[in-house]
Amino acid sequence: MIPAVVPCTDRALWDEQVDRFQGHPQQLWGWGETKAQHGWSVDRVLLDDGGTTIGCAQLLIRRLPFPFRALVYIPRGPVCSIEHTGAVLNSLADYAVSRHRGVALSIEPDWDRDSAYAGAVAEAGFRETSNTVLIPRTLILDLTRTDDELMAEMSKSTRANIRKAIRSEIEFRKIKNESELDQVLGIYHETAERAGFGIHEDQYYRDIFRNLGDSSPIIGAFDGEQLLAFTWLARSGSTAFELYGGVSAEGNKRRVNYGVKWAALQAMREDGCVRYDFNGLLNDGISDFKKQFAKHEDMLLGTWEKPLSPFYPAYSQAMPLARKGLQAARRTAKALAGRARTLLRAARGR
Repeated sequence: MIPAVVPCTDRALWDEQVDRFQGHPQQLWGWGETKAQHGWSVDRVLLDDGGTTIGCAQLLIRRLPFPFRALVYIPRGPVCSIEHTGAVLNSLADYAVSRHRGVALSIEPDWDRDSAYAGAVAEAGFRETSNTVLIPRTLILDLTRTDDELMAEMSKSTRANIRKAIRSEIEFRKIKNESELDQVLGIYHETAERAGFGIHEDQYYRDIFRNLGDSSPIIGAFDGEQLLAFTWLARSGSTAFELYGGVSAEGNKRRVNYGVKWAALQAMREDGCVRYDFNGLLNDGISDFKKQFAKHEDMLLGTWEKPLSPFYPAYSQAMPLARKGLQAARRTAKALAGRARTLLRAARGR
């Protein structure tokens, strides 16, 4: 039997289903709400098989120029058990065509590359692509392990820095309000400028903080009222997923970024999560820092697309070029913004 695709408009029911299937926090209602405020449309659907829900998927829809019409994208989804994967994917592909006229259905599931899911995805007509949004190479920690077991996987210097932070007068706790969020964003701008990566406008982060609420905790390292470092997460019932992190120059000097990472692991375990995903590993300094917390790496399934239109071949060639152009524009905008901040600081110093 082909499962029926049933739209869901009830936030409580939706999040309940995501957690029931041990889904990823980027499938939660609040994450979709934020994306809907920043260029995407959102469609949340349940897969019904004879009155039983066998899966769910939060679809993000991006309108494209004619003749491509739309891209339908599922971040860290869909959510279903292995035995229903093929039926769920086929129903979602049909729905993406009939409801959204998509040129392709793109998925980046929270499934291991070497799991049985990989074969089911290929059998459903999907093909792997390099048009990646979420990095599949990552580090996932098992939070059911003890503190000693987790620390045994870390480098000696990492353990030492964590213990030093714990013994210090630094307070590690969750961010409480918008005023403290302002400090978070200030440190994030500082970190991005120092490390050379691009960021969104502040309103995007404020929308995440508001829309996800308790499902998007920020763990901060405080010296009195001054924030020195933070780790910002999204969490579902089972999985904690790092979104952003930052450390001030003073916090970096005192190495409190090690302590705040450890505090985040502890907090997510206390919240009931059993997996902690560091959200991507690249060949950069930030990834080198992440890799100090374990001796292993994890590889998720990656990005897979199912062609839904005769125009898909043209789309698959145009998409990488468009993305390179967008990245170049972002780099230019970032450089201009950095120069503007430098000039503003200089003007204030006069």
